Amino acid sequence: MTGEWTAALALGLVVLVGSSVQRMAGIGFALVSAPALVLLLAPATGVALSNCAAGAISLIGLATTWRRVRLGAMLPLVLAAAVTVPLGAWVAARLPEPVLLVGMGSVVTAAVLLVLLGTRVPALSGRGGAVAAGAASGFMNASAGVGGPAISLYAVNAGWTVREFVPNAQFYGFLVNVFSVSAKGLPQLSGPAWALAGAGVAVGTVVGAALGARTPERPARRIVLLLALAGGVVTAVKGLAEL
Repeated sequence: MTGEWTAALALGLVVLVGSSVQRMAGIGFALVSAPALVLLLAPATGVALSNCAAGAISLIGLATTWRRVRLGAMLPLVLAAAVTVPLGAWVAARLPEPVLLVGMGSVVTAAVLLVLLGTRVPALSGRGGAVAAGAASGFMNASAGVGGPAISLYAVNAGWTVREFVPNAQFYGFLVNVFSVSAKGLPQLSGPAWALAGAGVAVGTVVGAALGARTPERPARRIVLLLALAGGVVTAVKGLAEL
């Protein structure tokens, strides 16, 4: 097997794992996969691929849940993200690679800890909280590929149930990743890498649906978050070692 195909296979496996956990737990693709993709590729390319795959997975999920999307509640989140995505893309394009690794790893680690602890932030309530969460999420999604935690924190403070959260998070995830890809462009990948990343999304969606039917939701989400925490720490440490 050539080096190109070996690298493409590694990318495909990372995307497959991320797609599986996203489908199984309703969250987690970017948290689990983005740190690994950044380590396998250059940070900008890894984040861009994460944006593409996360958007595709969100769109697949919407196929069966779109009727439960609360458009009125999502509008301020989406509009705020649309404003800050270009800023996140601009910042990411100008930072040195080690700084990006440290920044991304730190953001993922801090965000996961906040979600694990169920942190409540009074400022993330009401219309103002939606704008703040959307703005933070858009910036983080474009710069580090991980916009989900800010939306999760908003949902916790808004008192959303899991049934309410999942379709709305998929709707938001699709749009914010479209914004991010539009701001930065598609990642420059080889044909085999694109093919295996696409296969990873398809197979991971099927595997995750099967696992989700057999795995209680709370343990599944905790597994996803612990995997994401490990990925964030490793990414930050690698960046620090390169500074």
